[in-house]
Amino acid sequence: MGKTIERIAETRGHKIVARIDPFNGEDFSAPGLATADIAIEFSRPETAFNNYLECFKLNLPVVSGTTGWLDKLGEVKAMCEKGQTFFYASNFSIGVNILFAINEQLAKIMNKYPQYEVDITEVHHTHKLDAPSGTAITLAEGIFENLSRKSKWELDKQSSADAIAIKAIREGEVPGIHTVKYKSEVDEITIHHSAKSRDGLALGAIIAAEFTQNKKGFLSMKDLLKF
Repeated sequence: MGKTIERIAETRGHKIVARIDPFNGEDFSAPGLATADIAIEFSRPETAFNNYLECFKLNLPVVSGTTGWLDKLGEVKAMCEKGQTFFYASNFSIGVNILFAINEQLAKIMNKYPQYEVDITEVHHTHKLDAPSGTAITLAEGIFENLSRKSKWELDKQSSADAIAIKAIREGEVPGIHTVKYKSEVDEITIHHSAKSRDGLALGAIIAAEFTQNKKGFLSMKDLLKF
């Protein structure tokens, strides 16, 4: 993702002033970082929160697409209330965010039809560490808000009527596939998004960074896209 973001950022006229990863020897004391307007963070669940803290020490706004760390989301929001700036999305793809909006509307409609059971399937590359994906969890949360008979998700199973089963598959180099399926005894209704590459995610993150500059507080794709 870092290389893809850099490539697309440069085509939009942006300059990369610091690169921080486990392999290049740079760290958060790199001189270029102090000159940055914004940081785009795609790392790992176990390192993301500390990365945010290091950026906040420099009052550097952060755009992050890392998932699997949301147990600390409340702490980040509290820091934003004290003057920091943070834009978070479980998925920066414009297409996926259209899927989120459709998912919420479909759940509203299906609230009237209890004969339909719903489940979610997500497929990602074998390097992805967290399961289910943050995108699948966001889809589940969109259903909870609009489908009164569902209130929790469970990985690979459904132990109770109020649960949504999320199946997480890891194979090959799949950028990301997400499917929400409603099924009854007589038919099925499916909404589906399949990413062809990481370019859509990277472009969305850069657009989010452009949007975030000169703003304060906690921001999301709903602020950017205003569906």
